[in-house]
Order: sequence, then structure tokens, then C-alpha cells
Amino acid sequence: MHHPTVCAVAVALLSALPGAQAGLYTKKSPVLQVDAKDYDRLINKSNYTSVVEFYAPWCGHCQNLKPAYEKAAKNLEGLANVAAVNCDDDANKPLCGKMGVQGFPTLKIVRPKKGGGKPTVQDYQGQRTASAIVDAVVQHINNYVVKVEDKSLDKFLADKEKPKAILFTEKGTTSTLLKSIAIDFADVITIGQVRNKETKAVETFGIEKFPTLVLLPGGDAPHIVYDGEMKKEPMVEFLSQAGQPNPRSPPKNGKKDNETKNSKASDKAKTASTKTSSTTAESETNTATQEVPVIVETALPIPSINSPEKLIKECLTEKSHTCVLAFTPSSEDEKARRALESLSQLAFKHAQSKRNLFPFYEVPKSNEGAASLLKALDLIGDVEVVAINARRGWWRHYDAADFGHESIESWIDAIRMSEGVKKKLPEGIVAIAVEEPSSASPEASSEAPDSTEAANDEEATQVTPEASGDAASESTESESTQAADPTAEPETAHDEL
Repeated sequence: MHHPTVCAVAVALLSALPGAQAGLYTKKSPVLQVDAKDYDRLINKSNYTSVVEFYAPWCGHCQNLKPAYEKAAKNLEGLANVAAVNCDDDANKPLCGKMGVQGFPTLKIVRPKKGGGKPTVQDYQGQRTASAIVDAVVQHINNYVVKVEDKSLDKFLADKEKPKAILFTEKGTTSTLLKSIAIDFADVITIGQVRNKETKAVETFGIEKFPTLVLLPGGDAPHIVYDGEMKKEPMVEFLSQAGQPNPRSPPKNGKKDNETKNSKASDKAKTASTKTSSTTAESETNTATQEVPVIVETALPIPSINSPEKLIKECLTEKSHTCVLAFTPSSEDEKARRALESLSQLAFKHAQSKRNLFPFYEVPKSNEGAASLLKALDLIGDVEVVAINARRGWWRHYDAADFGHESIESWIDAIRMSEGVKKKLPEGIVAIAVEEPSSASPEASSEAPDSTEAANDEEATQVTPEASGDAASESTESESTQAADPTAEPETAHDEL
């Protein structure tokens, strides 16, 4: 928050002003404007996670935040509530005081409790940028999606009367989009997610491409394959055949007419004929596993390793854990720039979320240690990205042609979740790197890292797992897993219910 003096002045001015000024946000703003009368219904009793700004229209900091906050609201549309309360309005002052507002703007994240009850409220202490706000809110969205595997498929399908929907995907993580759809249909339609590697489930429904959404209306009705765009509005409309989605917040009159609507919709769905999947090329690019588009405005370059000694110290000793290395040419290269930007954004995203993630490094090919390592791994591309775990003797090559953010993130997620095939490091590769004399100049080998590199090293390594009661945090490597399989990455629970 701001300096205590500013807070005190703000509170004094708030108390002294006799009348309310016009609000900061217009009616056309994507920000939901909430007053004390509707706060409990729209925020506390909403099915959705909310971020709420408590502000005063005359506050300069609030005015500066407005563009970023409205941008965050647009990015989170349909996924979370982005709301604002005008604390300069006399009617809202008791609410602002009750919420502990001592300065402006104050942002709080309100997360519904699973199963009902009083929501949890947490002060937002992050940066005042749209990307930072979006990322923080996304981490607090409840997950009702059921991960379905071959061994649990029969159990998931056992209750034939209740409608279900399954997203078949190549992703191991659950997207924000799918989480929001599961919230819409909580207690109406059970939403499941199946990986493409679950062959029994894939063959049961005849899935040939990913992602594919399948609706099981319930009863004896055949399953229906969705053939539209992987976007929220048409997906919700498709699923509404089997049951009406829940309102974002309770209606003002308090009446609930969902049961009648659900019954009619279910009867309609049971008479529907089976449709064949005909997803267009355009819809294939708009996948349901796509995360909320977040433009990282403050990500710093990943640290660079410029000497063989540092490469050995960080990633090639018997005690070295997983490192991701991006080998780049000495001259400016568009692919290298794209790869480094993607890694930088991903490192920043995990650091902001306080997730424990292995470090990323840029390694210029002019580094003689890099040349030896690439030769040993038989890599000859202009830009090469690899993950290496010298301690456990494995490595993975990023072999996709696209170095975009989504593609890099999918590869990193597979490593984090111990998915995919590992390659065994060539015999003696660490010893080769250790024994090889350094040809680097004294200036290069003795050069101390600059402040930017030191900051990035700290950001990449000194992050702690997020403590959450509803979602499993990212974990460090398990010693028991290492003992059982020296080349296996730990199985990390990611949004499992």
C-alpha cells in the first residue's frame, strides 16, 4: 500500500467530505460497479472469484490505475468478477470501513468457498498492471473440473442420469476457460477432462482430434460432439441443452427457477441426435485449454551464462537439479528473441504466482562449454532449447518449430508434471564439461554478474510454493520418487479435485 501519511490523509478527506462525487467508472465500463446494498449479493454470494477495487474518484492513484483495471476486466470477462466500490459515496463508507480500507486504491480478491459459506478475502499486494492483476485472480479461481483417467472412467460414467461433459485434450493442466464453465454448471453438469494418452477413454468415444468436447445429456440419450468454436459463449450454449447454467450471483428477488429450466432442457437434450465432429481449422486454433491472454509488462530477461565454469556450476554437477538452457547464436536472431521472450514471460508468471520453478538460462553459443554440450547432445540448430537434470542423468529437447509462449509453456508443463519421454544423458557428459579446460578470457571468466542477472537469478530460484486450501501447490522433487526411478520427474498435483 501507499505511505501511511497518504492513507491517513485519504481517510480524513473521506470522512470530511459531506457528499458523494461521481464514480470513476462509467456505465459502459467493463468494471462492475457495486454499492453497499448489492455487495453481499454480487460479490460475497457470487459463484465467481472477484477482485474488488475500493477507491475515491479524487484519488490520483485510482485515476492512474483505471486504464489497467479496465483492461484486466476485459481480459477476465466471463471468467471472474472485476468490481469497484466508490468509497466517496456516503452509503458505501460503512462498507469500506468494514473491509479495512485505509487508503486508495485498495484491491481485495474474494474467493467463494467450495460448498458454500463465507468467502475468503485476501489483500492484493501485486503490481498495478493489467497482467499482474489478471494472473493473481486466475490463481484464485476455484476448480470443479474432474480429471478422468482410464482407471476412473467407469466410475465417472456410473451415474447415467446426471448430465456430464468431457473435454478431451492434449494438455495436462486445466485451463481457466474450462474452470469457469465448470463453475457455471456446478451441480448441474459434471465437467471432466481427459488427456489424449488415456487410450481407453479416447477409444470409447471415438475421439480423433484434440481438443474435442463431448456432452452426455443423461439417461439413454447418445453423446453429442461439439462442433463449434472453443470459446465460452458458444460452449455454454451447447451445454445448456442438458441444463441451464447457474447465475453469476443470486437474483434480487431470491427466486430460483433453475430446476424447471433444467428439467425442460434435459428432456430436449435426450431427444437430440448424435452429431459428428466437424471442427473447422479456425476453431482448432482456439483451444479450450488456452489460458487467459496476459501481456507481461514487467518480465525481465532470463539470466545469461557466459562462461563454461558457470554452466558447470549451475547445471552440470552431480548435485544439479533441472535447468532449462536456451542456446542462442551470437548474432541477433528472430527465433532466439522469440524463445527468450517466451521463457522470460513464463518465468515471471510463475514467480508472480509464487510457484517453485526450475531456473531458465540463456547460453550464447560463443561459450565454449555450450559448444561441447551441444556436440555431445548432437544438436545443430541455430536456436536450441533443452532441459537437463545432471543429478538424475536425463535431458529433454524442445523440438517444436514454434518458439511462441503457448508452445514453450506446454513443453515446460510436461516437464513439471513428469510427462513425455526423457533421454538419457550421454555417458560422461558432466565429466567432459568438468575436465575440459576453459578457453575463456580472464575478463570473461572473472566477470561478476550484473544487477539484472542477479535479480533474475533470485526471481527464478527464490520462489516458494503457493499455499492454498483448494488447489495443490507446486512441489519440489521427491526423494522417494528419485529412489524408485532415478530418471523420473515428480508427479505434481495440478488442480486435482
